[in-house]
Amino acid sequence: MKLGEKMKIPGFKLLGLQLPEKTTNKNGKSMVDGGNLWQKFEEGQYVRQIPNKMEDKIYAVYFDYEGDHSQPFSYFIGCKVLSQTVTPQGLQSLEVPEQHYLKIVAKGEMPDCMVGSWEHIWRSEIKRAYGFDFEVYDERSKNWNDAEVDIFVSTG
Repeated sequence: MKLGEKMKIPGFKLLGLQLPEKTTNKNGKSMVDGGNLWQKFEEGQYVRQIPNKMEDKIYAVYFDYEGDHSQPFSYFIGCKVLSQTVTPQGLQSLEVPEQHYLKIVAKGEMPDCMVGSWEHIWRSEIKRAYGFDFEVYDERSKNWNDAEVDIFVSTG
């Protein structure tokens, strides 16, 4: 895991799927819930159903925190689209607001590199805002034996 630069990212719109209810990091529940949502997203080939995609990257977003990382939160998987895109039936939309972020790069074997990176973030001194945190999956994340994923943690 590599800590990167701090940056301000303008707001953007995603279309995709959201967990029907909040999840939690307690007892590995978010790993199971998130894994199930990823499986549904991939098996249903939702990437192909998303209109007006701005890029081929997939975003996994953690938001609507009820407190810190140990409290319930919402989870969404989708692709960035043009802001005026109408949400088709069967998909959901999420507006990620402009925020300040710390970029962290997770590198290694999946999913272990992601689990390790998040555990490091939870134990770190990073001043988190618990706004909208997200991971970006692109060409670098396709090889699960040597993946690279950008994690953007909202900061205060």
